[in-house]
Amino acid sequence: MATYQCNGNSSAGDLVVPEIKFTKLFINGEFVDAVSGKTFETRDPRTGDVLAHIAEADKADVDLAVNAAREAFDHGAWPRMSGYERGRILNKLADLVEQRTEEMAALDGADGGKLLLLGKAMDIPFAVQMLRYYAGAADKIHGESLRLSGKYQGYTLKEPIGVVGVIIPWNFPSLMFFLKVSPALAAGCTVVVKPAEQTPLSALYYAHLAKLAGIPDGVINVLPGFGPTAGAAITAHMDVDSVAFTGSGEVGRLVMEAAAKSNLKTVSLELGGKSPLIIFDDADVDMAVNLSRLAIFYNKGEVCVAGSRVYVQEGIYDEFVKKAVEAARSVKVGDPFDASTNMGPQVDKEQFEKVLSYIEHGKSEGATLLTGGKRAGDRGYYIEPTIFADVKDDMKIAQDEIFGPVMSLMKFKTVEEAIERANCSRYGLAAGVVTRSLDVANRVSRSVRAGTVWVNCYYAFDPDAPFGGYKMSGFGRDMGVGAIDKYLQVKSVVTALPDSPWY
Repeated sequence: MATYQCNGNSSAGDLVVPEIKFTKLFINGEFVDAVSGKTFETRDPRTGDVLAHIAEADKADVDLAVNAAREAFDHGAWPRMSGYERGRILNKLADLVEQRTEEMAALDGADGGKLLLLGKAMDIPFAVQMLRYYAGAADKIHGESLRLSGKYQGYTLKEPIGVVGVIIPWNFPSLMFFLKVSPALAAGCTVVVKPAEQTPLSALYYAHLAKLAGIPDGVINVLPGFGPTAGAAITAHMDVDSVAFTGSGEVGRLVMEAAAKSNLKTVSLELGGKSPLIIFDDADVDMAVNLSRLAIFYNKGEVCVAGSRVYVQEGIYDEFVKKAVEAARSVKVGDPFDASTNMGPQVDKEQFEKVLSYIEHGKSEGATLLTGGKRAGDRGYYIEPTIFADVKDDMKIAQDEIFGPVMSLMKFKTVEEAIERANCSRYGLAAGVVTRSLDVANRVSRSVRAGTVWVNCYYAFDPDAPFGGYKMSGFGRDMGVGAIDKYLQVKSVVTALPDSPWY
C-alpha cells in the first residue's frame, strides 16, 4: 500500500484560522440571537476543534424570518422595483463579494475543509458570475401576447411567486447560496435561507453584504440551524410559497411531504448522484486518467455529480488501472490552506466515518482495494484517495452516493453494455463520456438518463447551462435563464374587445 503525502498532522497553532465576524441569525436586516438563546458549534474539519458558536434557529425564529420576508414581499419595495433596479443592486452585491474573494474562500476553507486556492480561483468567482448572470436577467422577465380565438385581447404576466425557502448543503456553501438566491431575488422574491449546519459562516457574511449592497430589510434572511427543526419549520410553513432544496434523497422526500401537508407550496429538488464516467478504447488514456482523477477526488469527493462509477472499455482497461492508481497515489492530502495540497479533509466526523464505512462495505462485498482505503494522518477528517476494482453493479459502493474520495472501477465490452450499466442506478444527475468518436459521444449522451452529460471534459459548469437531475436525483433546474421560472407565477390577462377592427 502506498504511503500518502499528508500535511494534515499540523498542530492547531500552525493552522490559519480566518476571523469570524458573524455568528447570529440574520432576520429583517439585523443580526439577532435565537429566540431560545441556543447556539451550536461549527467545527474545523482539519482538527475537529470548535471554530465558533452559532445562533441556532428553531421554529420561533423561522416564524420571525418568514413574517419579515412576507412583509417585505407584500408591502416592500423589492418586488415593486423595476428589473433594472434589482439588477443594479445585485451587481453591487457581486462587486462586494468579489472584493472579499480571499476572505470568503478562507471561511469556506476553515468551515468545510475546502481548498483555499480553488476557493479563490473557482468557488467564489463562479458564485460572483452566477450573481451577475441573474442580475443581467432581472430586466428580461416578460410574458407574451396571445392570439385568442374570440373577441379578446390576451397576454401573460410573469410575477414573483412570493416567499422562498432555500435549504442548501455544505459541500459548496458559497456557490449553493447564490445558485438558489440569485434567480429568486432577480425574480422579485424574498428568501429565507437555511445554510447547512456544518458550514454556516459564509452565508451569514453574504447576508451582511446584501444589506451593504442596498437590498431592503426582510428580503434576505439567513437562519443557521438543523434540518429537523429549522429546515422542517421552513418547509411546513404556511406563509412560504416555494422551497428550493439541495441535499439527500431522504430529506428531499421529507421536504415534499411537508410541502404537500402544508399549503401545497411548489418544490424544486436537486438530490443525490452516482455519476458514471464512461471511457472508450479510443480515448487518450492519460487524458482519461486525469479526468477520472478530477471527477472523483476534486473537493474530496464531496460533489453531487462526482464521477464515482468509472467504466473503462476492455481494450485499455489494464493500462488505465495502472495509471489511475499512480494518479491517486500522487494526490497530496492535507491542510486546505497549504497551496501544495490537492485534497482536504471531509467536512465533519459524521461524513468521515460514513466514507470509511463504505470502504469497509467495498472490502466485505468482494471488491479489490487497489489503493487508499484508510484515514490519512492522525488528526482531522482526512481520508486517502481510494480506488476499488472488480466492482459489481449491485454492490453498495456502486449504488449508494458515498460523497467521498472513493472510485469504483468496472470493465465493459460494448457501447450497448456501457449504456445499460450506466443507467443501472436510481440516480440520474450527471455522466461523463470520453471518446474520440463523435458518433459514440452522440449516441451515449442521448442514451444515458442524466441531466448533464460531459463529453471529453468534467465539471464543465456554466451559469447558462441548466443543471438538475433525472429519476431520484430530483426535479427542477438550477442555472440557465429558465431557472428563474421556478420563482415565478404565470398569469393570463384577457380583456374583452367587442368593437376592435381586427382580432
